[in-house]
Amino acid sequence: MDRDDAPAPPEEPAEHLRFAAYLGRLERVADADEADLISEVLADPDRAMARSAVVRHLDRRAGELYPGPGYEGWAASVAAATVRSPFLTGRLAEWSLFRAVALGLPWRREALLDASDWLQLRAAEAGNGDAVRILAECGRTRRIRNTARANGR
Repeated sequence: MDRDDAPAPPEEPAEHLRFAAYLGRLERVADADEADLISEVLADPDRAMARSAVVRHLDRRAGELYPGPGYEGWAASVAAATVRSPFLTGRLAEWSLFRAVALGLPWRREALLDASDWLQLRAAEAGNGDAVRILAECGRTRRIRNTARANGR
C-alpha cells in the first residue's frame, strides 16, 4: 500500500474541535470580557461539553486567584455568568469555601463536611489545621481521611 492508498485519519468530532477552541479562547480572554465569553460558551448546544470547558476554566482561574484580593470580584462576575448551571455554581461556591479554609478565613464545619469529595480532598491536601483535623476524622472517603492524616502531621 503506498501513501496515496492509506486511509485518511478519522475526522475530529465537531464538539471536540469546539471544546479545544473554547479552552484556547478562555485561556486568553481579557478579564473584562471573561463573563461574556463564559456565557457564550454555555450557550453551545452541547451542554455537557460547554460545561466541561467552563469548569476547566474555573478551576484554572480560581486556582490562580484564590490567594489574592482579586478573587472575590472575579467570583462575583463569574457567578453571574454561571447562574443557570447548578454544577458550575456549586463548583464556584466550593472554590470560595476552599479559599476560606486555605487562607484561615471564617468557614463552617458543616459546609466542609457537606462539600464534594473534590473539595474535601483539596482541603485535606492544603493542610489547614482545623480542616485537616475534621477531615482526618470525618472525611467522606478513606482517601480523604488518609490524606488529611498525612498532612496533619
